[in-house]
Amino acid sequence: MRFFDYLEARWEGILERAVEHAVITVVAVLIATRTERPRELVLAVTSVFLTIPSLALFGLFIPVFGLGTTPVVVALVMYALLPIVANTVVGLRGVDPAIVESAQGMGMGRVRRLVRIELPLAWPVILTGMRVSTLLTLGIAAIGAYIRGPGLGNDIFTGLARIGSPIAINLVLGGILGVIVLAVLFDLVFFLLNRLTTSRGIR
Repeated sequence: MRFFDYLEARWEGILERAVEHAVITVVAVLIATRTERPRELVLAVTSVFLTIPSLALFGLFIPVFGLGTTPVVVALVMYALLPIVANTVVGLRGVDPAIVESAQGMGMGRVRRLVRIELPLAWPVILTGMRVSTLLTLGIAAIGAYIRGPGLGNDIFTGLARIGSPIAINLVLGGILGVIVLAVLFDLVFFLLNRLTTSRGIR
């Protein structure tokens, strides 16, 4: 079967896998964005997370969480943390101290300065971290199929297990193409989000 014939025959199944893949990526990134400081400790821990091979980490989680979606989400959150936390720290540290001091001189408290001044100025850098984290997580999520996680990785692993059969290459290419399309769509979402939420003066 030719690849385009395969896509035409299986597009509903691929779309379903793609939606699962997108949902698990978004869930992991949203959980990661809610991580609080202190900075140095979080950066150190999340840096260690990123050095662990994903296949090994998924395997280690099997005795703890079993198979399925839960261990995949936990692992993806661990991988998603570093770009978000690192860029948040860099963005906040990059805010001009003179601006912060001026706001303090006007009587703004710490929380108000953070919400009204520092976060808006750091937002483009923070958003870049979220974008990098999302694209990174999107790729790693495919490996989650190794422990029966949802998403396009199931087609990729099924195809690899059937190497030599007529449909094997189509399964692998279909899964890879789905991940690429999702990456382009997510990138577009972050581009639009940046345009809509960042003032022209700091783009």
